[in-house]
Amino acid sequence: MLYESTRSSRLQCDEFEALLKGSAEDGGLYVDRKLQEKELDLHALIGMDYRQCAYEVLSRFFDGIPEKMLKDVIGQAYDRFAVPETVRLVKVGPLHVLELFHGPTSAFKDVALTLLPHLLGCALKKEERALILTATSGDTGKAALAGFADVPNTDILVYYPKDGTSRIQELQMTTQQGNNVSVYGLKGNFDDAQTAVKKVFADQKFREELAKRKIRLTSANSINIGRLTPQIVYYFDTYRKLVREGCIKEGEKILFSVPSGNFGDVLAGYYAYCMGLPVKRFIVASNANNVLTDFIRTGVYDAGRPFYKTISPSMDILISSNLERLLYYLSGRNNEETAGYMRELKEKGSYRISEEMLKKLQELFTAECFSDEETSAAIRRVYETTGYLLDPHSAVGYAAAEKYLEEGVIVTLATASPFKFPAYVLKALGKEVSEEEFSNLHLLEEYCGKKAPEAISRLQELPVRFNKAIAKEDVKQSIEEYLEEHAL
Repeated sequence: MLYESTRSSRLQCDEFEALLKGSAEDGGLYVDRKLQEKELDLHALIGMDYRQCAYEVLSRFFDGIPEKMLKDVIGQAYDRFAVPETVRLVKVGPLHVLELFHGPTSAFKDVALTLLPHLLGCALKKEERALILTATSGDTGKAALAGFADVPNTDILVYYPKDGTSRIQELQMTTQQGNNVSVYGLKGNFDDAQTAVKKVFADQKFREELAKRKIRLTSANSINIGRLTPQIVYYFDTYRKLVREGCIKEGEKILFSVPSGNFGDVLAGYYAYCMGLPVKRFIVASNANNVLTDFIRTGVYDAGRPFYKTISPSMDILISSNLERLLYYLSGRNNEETAGYMRELKEKGSYRISEEMLKKLQELFTAECFSDEETSAAIRRVYETTGYLLDPHSAVGYAAAEKYLEEGVIVTLATASPFKFPAYVLKALGKEVSEEEFSNLHLLEEYCGKKAPEAISRLQELPVRFNKAIAKEDVKQSIEEYLEEHAL
């Protein structure tokens, strides 16, 4: 099947090239022009389990992968999860909470990043090697490192904002084992890291030099279709569970509340909607970096605003890359119009969509934003009333969902384990906080009577392997040094 760039219909490739390239040569993102022709049989999905549902979704995007091979890699990826159903749906107060954090790194990114290495393996030619560059605001980095560690014919370099993640998020990355991994703290915020990595991808001369050495430059960020498409699955899986449990009737529309920064998670829900999922609306939930809230309410995307470090650091983003794909579809798959908006963003730091597009946007999306104080209050309120512990990102989604209780059945996405942010959660609960992060982890375990995932609790025993801090201008140099060190 063919994918094309959001910015030019002339830049087309098959799914394997889209996987390996990550983004198109013009800086656009790969999209399927015929997305709305991929409608699933909702009734048939109701009787499936998660892995069967995953095959039905992914086979529509990667039809070049043989059926048995695709089913095998889905099984291999999800055997690594702590619960047999891969993701878990629980009732918390008046809402349904979709727990996406039962993978090996306790974050929703695992759903895609345990699978992506296998998909890339299907795409690579025998003589080729994949060089994966990833900018992360916290969770993507560790999930990508864990997924690609020691995978043959691959190397992965991760860039995270130094002092812009929780201590546990940072340790998850800097203690990563594997002979094919490297991690860099970048002096700046996530947008700086993301922009620096995008600049490398846009360097056609550098890509050509790598190609001569049989090295394919690609990404593990959600700009890669191999990251985005596996996330579609849990929207359909959630719906079938609600029907089977008698919470809704088949065909009944529901609402999803999604904590959002880079817009990839909620975009996967939009893809599910285009493929036939009955959705009344998506609630886009943001923290103080509320660029998405303002965009959905006004149609103006303005990245030229103060950047805030918050207690939900994975959402501390001002440039939401995946929004470009939504613009493409809202504009009626108009590549030229989409390219124009992206050009304005680069040159002016902002753009305004047409009134027609804004109307389409607001028919399906609404938005809310919350301060750190409001987020902490939500963590405390939910724990005191239900005994359920939310992390600071999931709490933003829960708080947003509470505003729409009268509109129908709402599912809010829980994107990370609360044990990844013990100091923030303890403080929200009104408890004393230690200066030592693992003391906070143990205090939180004692307070709530639950054990942290082993992969988190054992971090304090692991040696730090990576402690380089670099400027955003030095990303390309760090890649060249890695290649030289590894004789690639």
